[in-house]
Order: sequence, then structure tokens, then C-alpha cells
Amino acid sequence: MRTTNAAAGPTTTRPRAARWALGVLQVLLAALYLFSAFGKISLDPMVVEGFAMMGIGPGLTVTIGVIELAAAIGLLIPRLSGLAATGCVVLMTGAVISTLATLGGAMVLVPAVVLVCVAVVAWVRRHETVALVRDPRAALTR
Repeated sequence: MRTTNAAAGPTTTRPRAARWALGVLQVLLAALYLFSAFGKISLDPMVVEGFAMMGIGPGLTVTIGVIELAAAIGLLIPRLSGLAATGCVVLMTGAVISTLATLGGAMVLVPAVVLVCVAVVAWVRRHETVALVRDPRAALTR
């Protein structure tokens, strides 16, 4: 159910179980991105080797790690979580495409599953994201 408050903008009310499930999904995704970012930022040799197989050098590996770290933080901040999830959709779409093009087969399953999960969060949080993009100051000061 979607309601509108003239002073605060659009809000969405969800059943308690749905709010909990969404929160748990966001925390799990944040943990996954945090874990993944650490390996990239620290240039773990196994991570660097895996990215090298896809033709990605250490500089881009660290950059992706920093983006994942920002995503993990954003997913944990309720007002930013929709925007963070939307950014993760873009990131994971690239991950699926590059994995499919370079490694193929079953290796694409992990980024594809993560893509579906962040897409769910982005979709559920779309009204908050639109409000944030339309009026960032109002959305952040509520």
C-alpha cells in the first residue's frame, strides 16, 4: 500500500514480515559485498589472479572493491539502500556479462543470484529511491 504525505513525500507501508525479510536480505547482501570488497581492496593474490583471468588489472580490481564497500555501507542505511541496490544492479549486470564472456558456464551463477537479490531490494525500495533522487535534501532530512 502506497500513501502520500504532502510534507514528507511518498511513503510505503509493508507488512512486518516483509520489512524483516527485506532487512535481513539487505544485511546479508551488505555482508557479502563487504567480504568481497576486502579481498579486492587488499589485493588478495587469489582475487587478483581471478580478475587477471578476465583481463582486469589490479587498479580496476581495487576500484571495484571500493564500489562494493560503498554499496555495503549504502545497503545498511535505510534512506540510501534503494539507491545503493540500484547501483549494485548495474555493478552485478557487468559482473554477469564479464563472467559469462570470460569464464562462462557455472561461474556465472553466483553473480547472477546476487543480481537477482539486489534487483529485488532495488524494486521494493524504488519509491524511496525516486524520492531521494527528486529531492535529496528533503529525503535525507526526514
